Amino acid sequence: MIRVAAVADVHLGEGMQGAWADDAAGLDRVDLLLLAGDLTRHGTRTEARVVADEFAPAPVPVVAVLGNHDLHGDDAEGVTAELASAGITVLEGSGAVVEISGTRVGVAGTTGFGGGFPPATASGFGEPEMKAFDARNRALADGLGTALRALDCDVAVALTHYAPIPGTLAGEPPQIHAFLGSHLLGRAIDDCDRDDVPVALAVHGHAHAGAPDGRTPGGVPVHNVAQPLLDGAFRTFVLGR
Repeated sequence: MIRVAAVADVHLGEGMQGAWADDAAGLDRVDLLLLAGDLTRHGTRTEARVVADEFAPAPVPVVAVLGNHDLHGDDAEGVTAELASAGITVLEGSGAVVEISGTRVGVAGTTGFGGGFPPATASGFGEPEMKAFDARNRALADGLGTALRALDCDVAVALTHYAPIPGTLAGEPPQIHAFLGSHLLGRAIDDCDRDDVPVALAVHGHAHAGAPDGRTPGGVPVHNVAQPLLDGAFRTFVLGR
């Protein structure tokens, strides 16, 4: 069995050194750590260095996606570089495969974007701003699907910041669901054509007041690991072949 720890929305910033290092160092009973975005407060390199230092002590591979807070400073490249300097793999429309006890665990990731869920979804019609909103939603969801299909692994995991289903948004005001996730992410997970190795798990954050568990229409388990929802530092899942 493969044990995966996950957390999102830790929102680390300057002056928060030491907030997570002990928890990360204590991950000796898991095989992989997933960080589902909003790792910083404002998306600066200085904050990203705090994140890197806090999670560097983890004794297992660490795979992450960025969140909207991490992109706020318009320096995704710099934030990614700081995390990568600590050995953290950051995904965006890409995947990584980690071999654990002879099992190849594949993780495909994207930040994702808003767009909503039927019957209330955004469309690429009207003003340029609406077209741009819809285009980003579709591009990042398509990137997730492409990354999932490209994984050469024994078990596949989808990692996003925005929610792929409305079920894990229960508890958040319905008026903002369109800004918390997109049905296109869920469709990408269900339609990735991995008949030989279906997606075993989807993990996201972003919805601080949402629900912890749900499933895509195709039946893939989805878990919201936003830190305000967790009883401890991380949530742990078990994967099998």
